[in-house]
Amino acid sequence: MSNQTGGLFQQADILLYTGADPTAFSVVACDQFTSQPEYWERVGRAAGDKPSALHLVFPEAWLKTAPFEETISAINRSMQDYLDRGLFRELPQSFLYMERTLRDGRIRRGLIGQVDLERYDYRPGSHSPVRATEGTVLERIPPRVKIRENAPLELPHMMLLMDDRDQRILEALGERKDAFEQVYAFPLMEDSGALKGWLLPKEEEARLRLALDALAEVNQGEVVLAVGDGNHSLAAARQCYLNLKERLGEEAARRHPARYALAELVSLHDPALVFEPIHRIVRGVKPERLLEALGRQFRLEEAPVPGGQRIDLVLRGESSPLYIANPSRSLPVGTLQAFLDEYTTAQGGETDYIHGADVVRELSRQADSVGFLLEAMDKRELFQTVALEGALPRKTFSMGEAWDKRFYYEARRIQHTAP
Repeated sequence: MSNQTGGLFQQADILLYTGADPTAFSVVACDQFTSQPEYWERVGRAAGDKPSALHLVFPEAWLKTAPFEETISAINRSMQDYLDRGLFRELPQSFLYMERTLRDGRIRRGLIGQVDLERYDYRPGSHSPVRATEGTVLERIPPRVKIRENAPLELPHMMLLMDDRDQRILEALGERKDAFEQVYAFPLMEDSGALKGWLLPKEEEARLRLALDALAEVNQGEVVLAVGDGNHSLAAARQCYLNLKERLGEEAARRHPARYALAELVSLHDPALVFEPIHRIVRGVKPERLLEALGRQFRLEEAPVPGGQRIDLVLRGESSPLYIANPSRSLPVGTLQAFLDEYTTAQGGETDYIHGADVVRELSRQADSVGFLLEAMDKRELFQTVALEGALPRKTFSMGEAWDKRFYYEARRIQHTAP
């Protein structure tokens, strides 16, 4: 089967909210601010009783406190209610070009369409043209399957990356956008920037598909699209589709709208797309013993060595560099994560994943904790690394700060409508 991007990423029947307050409707991805319930409390106050995507998604910050089954039922009822009330405009078989203004004023370009789940596989060793960039935690999939399996709608926070090194595809759309129909423009809540979107005319779609297929041809047999954000949600969509195949049979499932998932396609090389490091703090350990084990497994040096890797150790609030002369993986995060997984499995302890270096330093002051600071990976290495080694270790990088993540706005039906 061809790796043409035209087959991987297609036009979709896109639904757009048409109510009076799009700012209240649009909320950040459900997997953000998971340790900050006060953020979601503010979002709840901003949404109030207005139609809002907050009532259509299940924020992960609530997973341990909200009644699971009841919340899912309420979400599905709200989705059907919004459909029955005609709160969405449908754009049949369309692409949307969008521009996201970030908090600092930079603009990130994107394309809204649907990805074919037949061509995506997150499992290790996959050679599918659409692949996960980071390891998938299998236990995170079943709750998302439960949330999606009976939902009439999907609202995506998946961001797919393409290796458009010349930055010609989305940039060209941006240059011609004034000739397109603008379908939304509004500020985002919580000082998170703004969203603008344009409907691509049919002649522009044809030009776009040629450009995407040319890009795919260059990557024939390799990774064509990489999942940058939302891999667990996309994995849940895939599992729902596989379950559908078992119930309906292969042919019927292939014609079902749940074969696809709505997503945003972004250029890896967009200057506004920044890879941030995700650091580690290990709790419930004796730091000296952990460091002794690290020294037994690797040859540690006090200065950089050819072919070596740097990881900064954080102990009692102070950081110092460690140079590993014989790393076990191509990236420092892989070398460190493999060691920590093995050590905590054997000796106990728990690894947490932290975005801010200052937070790691503060947490490392606890007597049973040790931290590790990592540098951000060079995003230009992403596709080659995934092609050679498969998915990266979990929590390798974050695509920007939480407030710059994707906000929900576009939707799509994933159940057949009644005749």
